[in-house]
Amino acid sequence: MTASLLLFLATGTLTSVAAQDTGLSRAPYARLFLNEAPAASLAQGVAAQKPPEREHTGLSALIHATGSDFVAFPKRKSTWVILGIGGAAALLVHPWDTEINDELQEANTLKTVLKPGKYLGYGWVQGGAAVGMYLIGRYAMEPDPGTHTNRWSHLGFDLLRAQLMTQAFTYGIKYAVQRDRPTGECCAFPSGHASVTFATASVIERHFGYRASWPMFLIAGYVSASRLTDNRHYLSDVLFGSALGIASGWTVVGRHGRDTFTMYPVPVRGGVALAGQWSPSPGLKTRPLRGQ
Repeated sequence: MTASLLLFLATGTLTSVAAQDTGLSRAPYARLFLNEAPAASLAQGVAAQKPPEREHTGLSALIHATGSDFVAFPKRKSTWVILGIGGAAALLVHPWDTEINDELQEANTLKTVLKPGKYLGYGWVQGGAAVGMYLIGRYAMEPDPGTHTNRWSHLGFDLLRAQLMTQAFTYGIKYAVQRDRPTGECCAFPSGHASVTFATASVIERHFGYRASWPMFLIAGYVSASRLTDNRHYLSDVLFGSALGIASGWTVVGRHGRDTFTMYPVPVRGGVALAGQWSPSPGLKTRPLRGQ
């Protein structure tokens, strides 16, 4: 159940922030009577566009960019779509929170299998991995020609920003809501393990594409499920936490540029099928950040 709901959360978010600036989005049924689906357009959607490299990933750039992320977070429409989906999912399962946890406490084999998730999802583990990648890329690897950074420094830079923002929002909400954990102590809502791992997965997805990032999304779902079997969170905590992590991660990487996704019907033999078109924003550019 947990994996299915988390998958719904991630995929539902993607389809909700549909394209607004393409001809297809203005006339979604314009190609209803095409003889065949636009294969070239669909093939384009297989690979996610890698974000452009930043010119600077130094400490002052990190401080400036992180501050800008907090400002951008509430201004992005996708933030409210993702949080809305996560909030609705959390409300939907809330009446069964206690029942689900009670049943999972009897699943001893599942508890054993999911036990490592407790350690993978600690904030210091996810944050430490981001810091490590940033420092290695920044100080142990040569910058790419003509730049002050490289791919790994840039990835660590984005992961670190995502972790800073995700953990700030997670703990802010925790202390504001003050929801007790299943064991009785504070504070359960939202799940920090879910938020930080889904934030990591969201950043990796933009840097390496869907095919390379799905293992991290599986790890994020694994970590989230472990919070239920460990009796530290309810399902509603996990669902909203994962939404918060995705929204935070996408705020960081989404500022590299915008991709658009449109679905439209295409006639097939015996009926009509839904087709999708992914249109990466052309000529993505980033404003150089001050500092080195």
